[in-house]
Amino acid sequence: MAADSSKKRKNVRAAPFITILFFLVMGTIGIMTGEVGRVLEQAIQVCLSCIGIG
Repeated sequence: MAADSSKKRKNVRAAPFITILFFLVMGTIGIMTGEVGRVLEQAIQVCLSCIGIG
C-alpha cells in the first residue's frame, strides 16, 4: 500500500514558492533601505495635490 500512496502524491510546483521568496527578499531590501518612508512621502504629496491643498 505504501507504493500506491507514493504514486498518488501531488507534484509541488516550485514557481509560486520562488516568486513569493523573491518578493519577500525584495520587500525586505526595500524596508532596510528606507523606501517605505519615501513612498509614503510621495503618496502624501499626491493626495494633497489631488484635493487642492498642496
